[in-house]
Amino acid sequence: MGTSTIAGIVRATCATIWLRLRASMLPQPTRQQWLQIAHGFLDRAQFPNCIGALDGKHIRVKKPPNSGSRFYNHKQYFSVVLLALVDTNYRFVIVDIGAYGSSADARIFRASRMSRWLECNQLDIPQPAPLPGSTGPPAPFVIVGDEGFALSPHLMRPFPRRGLDDKRRNFNYRLSRARRFVECAFGILSSKWRVFLSAIQLAPENVNTVIKACVVLHNFIRMYEATQDEDALAFPAQDQGEPSQLGRAGTAGLRVRELFCDYFASPAGSFPFPSQQASRGENWFLGPFSLLMTLWSGLILDGYVF
Repeated sequence: MGTSTIAGIVRATCATIWLRLRASMLPQPTRQQWLQIAHGFLDRAQFPNCIGALDGKHIRVKKPPNSGSRFYNHKQYFSVVLLALVDTNYRFVIVDIGAYGSSADARIFRASRMSRWLECNQLDIPQPAPLPGSTGPPAPFVIVGDEGFALSPHLMRPFPRRGLDDKRRNFNYRLSRARRFVECAFGILSSKWRVFLSAIQLAPENVNTVIKACVVLHNFIRMYEATQDEDALAFPAQDQGEPSQLGRAGTAGLRVRELFCDYFASPAGSFPFPSQQASRGENWFLGPFSLLMTLWSGLILDGYVF
């Protein structure tokens, strides 16, 4: 069988997988499903009113002809970006596929359908609700991201690292506990589908088709075969995002972040910081396998394993 014939079969198969599985494996969440996702983040990351962890993954590709530097990313290779919102079961909730590798995550998000849906209130996100055990004002349901994203009322990012006090450092720790799920999901995706371990030798439109197929197959496996936490990451990932270049955060986003920051410092929302756990001799890792998975995921995300 000729190479072109095989290539045509692969393209057609990936396109069919996406068309057949997209509706069931990647549906737009309902309000009840958002609440279930939020319950997962409260239970497994101790971050209430969180409806997803957001990040972008660079998929290495062969340089497309006549593309200039559009696909050349800050890690010094050619790529397209998979921007994904992930739940605590490492399933993709919403994805945006195919942005140029040269684009920053924040700009990709701002131009995505996900961002427009959030701004236009088209995602059926639940109304603000009180934080557990708190008598303070209701808090909106939020997405967590790294420093590469702009702060908004529905997207929380860490405080800048300079001049952190204990309260803000604790907020960053709590946010990183929630954000690690998206990094884990990317690590699982790359280790499961080995096409991501080297540069994909396809035209950009066909690369996008392959990524779409892998995304829905990933969700299929997570839904029917994967266990809850055996391949989970036990401790928070470090913030690795690029500083946002989209201007200062709006006052509404700042108020929401301060609301969560105050709550995490209160008795109702407190959770031991790693240094406190270490001082009491507690083991806050889940075991050597989780550590290995964390290191593996980190290497993939940093571009060392492809």
